[in-house]
Amino acid sequence: MSEQHSIDASKAPKPVGLYPHARRVGNWLYLSGIGPREPGTDGVPGLELDKNGLYISFDFEAQCHSVFKNVKTVLEASGAQWTDLIDVQVFLTDMKRDFKTYNRLWGEYFKVNPPCRTTVEIKSLPTPIAIELKCVAFVSSDE
Repeated sequence: MSEQHSIDASKAPKPVGLYPHARRVGNWLYLSGIGPREPGTDGVPGLELDKNGLYISFDFEAQCHSVFKNVKTVLEASGAQWTDLIDVQVFLTDMKRDFKTYNRLWGEYFKVNPPCRTTVEIKSLPTPIAIELKCVAFVSSDE
């Protein structure tokens, strides 16, 4: 069996549960679900809630840019790069509202040789975010 080890990316937002940011098995890198929360503050870009937890303002595009930044941070902490991504599972809380924006931004981030992708709508995520990514990368060299 290949050597395995967990990765904690100190510059990424902390996981919301008891799991690592990523786990490397040989040359394969599996990232846990990553959302758009900001490192250090756990704030969600473009999201403002009232005292009852209801939305005052919402910026899905800002969340997309943040989630891509967080994925890149975890990849780099794991010895990988953006171009090492092989497969991305995308979880959206509102497909009708957000898919078009996400798909446009995906095209901006992956201009050449994009990874495989599956996009699904889910009812909710564990924090007040509208997107989460689950990624697999292949890292050609050992750390």
